[in-house]
Amino acid sequence: MTPENNYIEVNKESWNNRVESHLKSDFYDLEGFLKGNTSLNSIELELLGDIKGKTILHLQCHFGQDSISLARLGANVTGVDLSDKAIESANKLAQETNTSASFICCDIYDLPNHLNQKFDIVFASYGTIPWLPDLDKWAKLISDFLKPNGQFVFAEFHPVVWMFDDDFEKVGYNYFNSGAIIETQEGTYADKSAPIELEYVCWNHGMSEVINSLIKNGLELNSLNEFDYSPYNCFNNIIEFEPKKYRIKHLDNKIPMVYSILATKK
Repeated sequence: MTPENNYIEVNKESWNNRVESHLKSDFYDLEGFLKGNTSLNSIELELLGDIKGKTILHLQCHFGQDSISLARLGANVTGVDLSDKAIESANKLAQETNTSASFICCDIYDLPNHLNQKFDIVFASYGTIPWLPDLDKWAKLISDFLKPNGQFVFAEFHPVVWMFDDDFEKVGYNYFNSGAIIETQEGTYADKSAPIELEYVCWNHGMSEVINSLIKNGLELNSLNEFDYSPYNCFNNIIEFEPKKYRIKHLDNKIPMVYSILATKK
């Protein structure tokens, strides 16, 4: 079976192999997090607003830092991720931080077989949709899990970023979804020197594909914002020009690096 046809298992193994390195990395700063630091950024916090008492479904939650950060703000949070090692770590982290976030391990397309609940907010952020081949199915899932007038809060790396080669020297990939991209890499974005080799399958999704999938599935756009920086130091040739704001050194503010969407279920 090709990696594309078996992408769920390939990517599950890839993310399982990252967890140990990520937990130890400066990137995720687990020590600071356990002392009470939030893992959320101003981009998504401004969209979320006051979430005390609200129910939130967090898609592709990795090992649960953002889910727990949301719970610390008073929300009732359910996190979902493909990686069993990540979910195992998320449950441990919830215990260590004495937060009530709960977690489900499954491919998100299979979530309706594991969860029967409607939420005030569905949340996803940074590096989630490249792992999904079908955004129409993704948007339907979001719509189905939202209560009427519920909101989808989304922050993601801009599709322009994924056009470039690893060093941002040239255009190496199609902006539009032209099929599966199968890659192998040494290390991981959170620790580029980690002694791991990862194979993975991903897809590029242009802005119109994202927006139209949401509209088609009954979501009304309230805002769309683009940002000329990343809140994460996860790319090559990057500089920090303000605290927790990063740009590609030789591109400065010339490209969008992140976008955010706030949408409401009609």
